[in-house]
Amino acid sequence: MAPAGEFADPDQDPGTQTEAQGQGPGKPLLVFDAPKRGKPPRHFADIDPDDRKSVLAEVGEKPFRGDQMARHYFGRLSTSPEEWTDLPATRRGDLADRFFPPLLTLVREQRTDADQTRKSLWRLHDGALVESVLMRYPDRVTICISSQAGCGMNCPFCATGQAGLTRNLSTAEIVDQVVRGARDMAYNPGDEEAPRRLSNVVFMGMGEALANYRPSIAALRRLTEPVPRGLGLSARRITMSTVGLVPGMRKLAAEGIPVTLAVSLHAPDDELRNTLVPINTRWPVAEVMQAAWEYADRTGRRVSIEYAMIRDINDQVWRADALADLLTGQLAHVNLIPLNPTPGSIWTASRRSDEQAFVRRLQQRGIPVSVRDTRGQEIDGACGQLAASDL
Repeated sequence: MAPAGEFADPDQDPGTQTEAQGQGPGKPLLVFDAPKRGKPPRHFADIDPDDRKSVLAEVGEKPFRGDQMARHYFGRLSTSPEEWTDLPATRRGDLADRFFPPLLTLVREQRTDADQTRKSLWRLHDGALVESVLMRYPDRVTICISSQAGCGMNCPFCATGQAGLTRNLSTAEIVDQVVRGARDMAYNPGDEEAPRRLSNVVFMGMGEALANYRPSIAALRRLTEPVPRGLGLSARRITMSTVGLVPGMRKLAAEGIPVTLAVSLHAPDDELRNTLVPINTRWPVAEVMQAAWEYADRTGRRVSIEYAMIRDINDQVWRADALADLLTGQLAHVNLIPLNPTPGSIWTASRRSDEQAFVRRLQQRGIPVSVRDTRGQEIDGACGQLAASDL
């Protein structure tokens, strides 16, 4: 079921949907190019730090105001002009209106795990819905963010993939999810014994970040560059997930941002992966893994292999052996994910005994493996479930 046409570049102009061969007209299997919609308002986080002075000058403001606003937004996590006491009181409101338009409107928040997991549903300027999840652990605070509203990769066990792609997010819409999470931790932490500073970011929410390449990479730079250029997070604490867009993986390796690359593999063989991860019909397992090893060689960073454990589908011990064959001798770690099934889905989580057998076999083969902590199942924890329930 290979899609027709060629996908030349992950940041090509949006607007074209790619039909799958054998799927019939009007029923796309993979959508690389987001539908055209009205652009969100330009936000301060959309502006490249090197362009701030000129942008301020164009609107008749003193160039150093950009540095002042950056320190408030990225350093103090503030978009409230009344808190900008180093700016003239007569200019604060105008600057806030011009450079900090509201991008994310909270529709609903659900909390669980003794308030340590907070899942937020956001409405964007055009009504599109996206999700982020803030997770507090004893040694870190992680936020899982979205890079697209919906997803065009059509993985059948994923709520977001089944919802389809609405549009790409802008750089600022991606960044603002992180800023909002960091602000929540700083000012509303809850348990005072746990960390309150956001430290980790994972691009594992709604969407395929490498299919929204330019805004995602610009967001990475805003997140990792030091204040006032950005938030000053460690690139080594940021994970970029992909289903296997090989051209995007290679471009990411050349960016010089040493984030962790996570490959959503889910099957070690092409026959099964063609069904579970339809992009495999374009770039099969061998090509995806070659690009992953190139990334590891270029960055020195271990690649995370994401593997959702699906009952009686991909959790057989012989598939653990096949996975080990792919990974032996490589800089990689397997992250097994107990599937959080979506309502009405035929896909469900592996039996605990099968999961344990899979782990044992990988360990016997010398493959580093861990099982992801399962959080948020009682709050529509699978990506896309909260948005789907609000439609």
